Amino acid sequence: MRSVSLCDPQCFKLRAAFVVSAAPQSLAVNSVRMALISIEDLAGLDDEQVDDEIPDSAEPMDEEEQERMYAHWQAVGRTHHVSVPREMRGPIEEMTRRNQSSEREPVPSVTVSRHEKLGEVLYEERVYPPGKWACVSKADMLYEQSISNAFMKLMRFICKENSTGRYLGMSVPIVNEITMAEDGTNFMKDVLTAYYLPAEFQARPPEPSDPDIRIVQRDAIRVIARVFYGTTTEETISRQISILWELLGSSEDVLRDRYMVAAYENPGVPQRRNEIWFIRRGS
Repeated sequence: MRSVSLCDPQCFKLRAAFVVSAAPQSLAVNSVRMALISIEDLAGLDDEQVDDEIPDSAEPMDEEEQERMYAHWQAVGRTHHVSVPREMRGPIEEMTRRNQSSEREPVPSVTVSRHEKLGEVLYEERVYPPGKWACVSKADMLYEQSISNAFMKLMRFICKENSTGRYLGMSVPIVNEITMAEDGTNFMKDVLTAYYLPAEFQARPPEPSDPDIRIVQRDAIRVIARVFYGTTTEETISRQISILWELLGSSEDVLRDRYMVAAYENPGVPQRRNEIWFIRRGS
């Protein structure tokens, strides 16, 4: 295995807790393509449902189109055992009217090192600077329910249910933080779903209308990140955690009780890009 140093990690002062990466699809574990479409990925909609760079003044959808899109989201929600309430029609329309692929803002990061084998990237280490995130904690029966219900809250915050009354814009990835039970194999019910506030709002974050949403200042963090493709369930995430531990071997400076899952792509992509993030101790 070859390690390629891209910058001196000593130039960063690292403290608290967050994480991203990119590994080739050929190295990701083959997984069964499931019917699940994660609402965490609904930061974007497939190209047939969006128009490029539609301004706020664009004509609203007619009733028939609103119902069609709402029915689509209801179907998505059912795959994760959640109900999409009718008050989501407004945020659904808002995001559908925008081309997320052109408007999404990446969470800032610096690559510290890249680890390769036979010319292919196995995983990367990155540093994420301090920043403000909008966070929602949920503890539903299933992981899929928690991330779905949390993202619907964040989506309404993004889509004008905030003190500015503006559409805030989408950043990627949406990050879900999981905590392991004492047995080290099962997930705790509490899942934290987080949306990085775009640069325009970092200095003065808008106030959420929903009291369940907290604006949190996160310290810098150093993570080990590896890409995988497909759906995100407790089963698929557990598999990806095991794969990355096999690649790392024994490592005392990586947390074992907390991991993060980053979602990047819209549900129109059959094998969507996600990342599993391991957190370095002391970061």
